[in-house]
Amino acid sequence: MAAVTSTEPSQQARVYFQTPTGSTEEAEIPVRKQGRVTVKYDRKELRKRLNLEEWIIDQLTYLYNCEEEAIPELEIDVDELLDMENDVDRAARVKELLVDCYKPTEEFVAELLDRIRGMQKLSTPQKK
Repeated sequence: MAAVTSTEPSQQARVYFQTPTGSTEEAEIPVRKQGRVTVKYDRKELRKRLNLEEWIIDQLTYLYNCEEEAIPELEIDVDELLDMENDVDRAARVKELLVDCYKPTEEFVAELLDRIRGMQKLSTPQKK
């Protein structure tokens, strides 16, 4: 049986489950067990990824000569690049994404490939 209680209207309602009466177990004050769901991520790798994404945005604003909000809709998926076999394929994919850019992109592509070298994919969390 569940009972909903709330002491003030601004607080969230809490639900407490109690055993039905007539149970063979001893009547005790209900004890709430704390449950935790944890997923461990490599924080250093997350920080590197965030720094890389900020750098990419800065470079794209320079290449497209506009504010961040006005950058053409494109997504440079780092995990996709990491899945590719070699730097030639990665460079071709990035250049394909930047086909509408009128400024030279070779320096950006080379720097991006250098920065992602050694990075790990983040699509699945690491278990420790």
